[in-house]
Amino acid sequence: MKHFIILLFLLLPAKSFSQTNFRVMFYNVENLFDTIQDPHKNDGDFLPDSKKHWNTKKYRQKLTNISRVITAVGAWSSPALVGLCEVENDRVMKDLTQQSVLKAQKYKYIMTDSPDTRGIDVALMYQPDQFRLLGYQSVRIKFSSSRKFTRDILHAYGRVMSGDTIDVFVCHYPSRTGGEKESEPGRVRVSEILRHAADSLFNIRKNTNIIIMGDFNDGPSNKSISEVLKAIPYETNIHPGTTSLQLYNLMYPLEKQGKGSYKYRGNWDMLDQMIVSGHLLQKSGFRILPESAGIFPEDFLLAQDKSGGGKRPKRTFFGMQYEAGFSDHLPVFADFYIPL
Repeated sequence: MKHFIILLFLLLPAKSFSQTNFRVMFYNVENLFDTIQDPHKNDGDFLPDSKKHWNTKKYRQKLTNISRVITAVGAWSSPALVGLCEVENDRVMKDLTQQSVLKAQKYKYIMTDSPDTRGIDVALMYQPDQFRLLGYQSVRIKFSSSRKFTRDILHAYGRVMSGDTIDVFVCHYPSRTGGEKESEPGRVRVSEILRHAADSLFNIRKNTNIIIMGDFNDGPSNKSISEVLKAIPYETNIHPGTTSLQLYNLMYPLEKQGKGSYKYRGNWDMLDQMIVSGHLLQKSGFRILPESAGIFPEDFLLAQDKSGGGKRPKRTFFGMQYEAGFSDHLPVFADFYIPL
């Protein structure tokens, strides 16, 4: 049956399909590590003999929790695309897609193999009956210092059921370790490379459909995003001057409202974002649904913030205390429309 559905998707004309909700989500899953030591990576905090006593039971609970979030964001269905970061390796992605409740949803996935010292990578899960993968590549980030490493950018491209081609980038920018300003050049460098990749697509593809998602470790108003990547604020009523060759940040309105996906010292930051090319804001074809981008702050993902007040994301570990939670980030998502 599966092969029959895919064959229909490839052979029938685009007008035969109707899809009103093509949901895309991104989630920093915070340290999705297996329990096996990798001698080439710094994964010592997530081993059975570590201070956290990371064992098979806790690992399986983590897989269950992440699969629960993905299913919930899909409204108990299946988001068409799921970008993830802080996944350790191919093994954890196989376990997530094939050894959890997500198995029934038949996700496929691709991922990077980055030189990150901790061994964490980014991945893209996709529903093959909604997104026909045509190809992908890892974009390596090179710094002036040969001793500095970060996660690759994952670039995938494929077709949706209307026949439109979309390019998807999944990112995990360098952290703010050492201070926001001191670490900013690393994030600026990644934005330079990402902007170059977007410009290359604008030059070779007519009506370019770009979706960029990730944990940028900067907000929509920070230099790396607003000035270097040149992702300008998205407004619900796009003015007539909208250009298909521009990038628009769908999360800017949420940042403006003081909302965020990550809480630090009592304040919410909009670190996890969705950015799209202007062509996806047009009135016809595959496009973003107005005001559809959001954060997923459901109660089961939250815990009381005893130090900062209010709520905070419920983590796997809060310090060294095992909370059996989900992540220090909340998922973000956006809905797209595929016409008849």
